[in-house]
Formats: sequence, C-alpha cells, structure tokens
Amino acid sequence: MATEKIAIILGATGLTGSLLLKKLIKDDRYKTIKLFSRSATTISDPKIEEHIVDLLNLELSNTDFTADEVYCCIGTTKSKTPNKSTYKAIDYGIPMAAATLSKANNIYTFIVISALGANPKSKLFYNRIKGKMEKDVLKINIPNTYILQPSLISGKREEKRAGEWFFKQLMKALNYIMVGPLKKYQSVAPEKIATTMVYLANNNFPSGRIKNDKIKQIAETNDRD
Repeated sequence: MATEKIAIILGATGLTGSLLLKKLIKDDRYKTIKLFSRSATTISDPKIEEHIVDLLNLELSNTDFTADEVYCCIGTTKSKTPNKSTYKAIDYGIPMAAATLSKANNIYTFIVISALGANPKSKLFYNRIKGKMEKDVLKINIPNTYILQPSLISGKREEKRAGEWFFKQLMKALNYIMVGPLKKYQSVAPEKIATTMVYLANNNFPSGRIKNDKIKQIAETNDRD
C-alpha cells in the first residue's frame, strides 16, 4: 500500500539529484516531491512542486520546507567554485541550513551526500569542510540522519570538467585492480547513490555515516527498478 509521503530534494538538477527525482516519481510511496533549487528542472510530473529559491538563504523558505524526509544532494568543486568562502557556504552552509529547518519542522529523516575522506581535522580544505558539515549535522540530532560518503561519483555531468573527466577515466581503469582493502575507494555510479538514499529513507537502518562500499552493497541488494 502506498504511504503517500512528501519528500524534499535539494540539488535535483544535479547528476545524483536528477536520478533520485526520477526514482521518487516512479515510487508510489510518494505523493509529492518538493524541489528547492536555484533553477527549474527539465523534468515535468504532477508529483513535482518546484520552489525556485536562493539556496544560500534557505531559512527564508521555512514555511514551505515541510515534508517526511529531506534529500540533500548539494555540492560543488574547487574548479567550479574557487572562492573558499563561497565553497564553504555551499558545501557546509546549505546542508546545515536544510538540517536546521528539518529539525525545526519535525522532519525525522535527513539524508545528505558527503564524501569519502571527510574529516574535520583534515589538512585538505575540501575534506575538512565536508567533515565539519558531517559533525555539525549529526549534532542537530534528527532521528534518522544518514550521511553518504561516496568515493568519486562516476557518470556524465552536463557541465564539462576536464580534470574530473580524466580522473574518472583513470578510476574506471583502476576499479578492476582495487580489490580487498582498496575496494572501498572504487568509484560509484550515481544511480547506486540514489537507490541507497531511497532505501535508507524507507527502512529501519541505523543512523550515521554510510561509507562507499556500503552504498554499493545496499544499492545492489535493494534496487527496485
């Protein structure tokens, strides 16, 4: 029986977010999918309720930010956002604002994409920001909080990132020799991340960090498509 839930997606125009949206549209457990984005998606469906907002001021959307669960698929890169303050505002500020609103509006499931290697004490700026985000999101104490830590996300993005494309080709080749302890560093398909997010939101899985190899395992075992 359909449960007719309401879901919020932040970043539905991105690689993983767009795949997640398509999954939720086909899933009869969901009656409404609220999209909070800075630009409209190209996907049209009666379930979709679009909110074109300034994600850096997400708190202004408090009234509309109501749902059963929130999927945060927001993220940028050093090449796309070289300014460190802006980078932090996106990768740390937006997930934190979304988690804070979720707590205030009694949304009990919050799922966010982080990264393998996230560590608040890391010397690498990217990993340090992701680590701080994870730490502070967990402090908000949303009952069902899931932080996905994928390795490099494979798949084709709309925008061209030459360095990332080269690294993806390299990782694709290395995946065949990354076995045993190195398996956790293999790249992961965005479809698997989306599948795992939906699974976590609909099953009694322990809250916390979901590492790259676990993302793959959950997806391969529970893909509904």
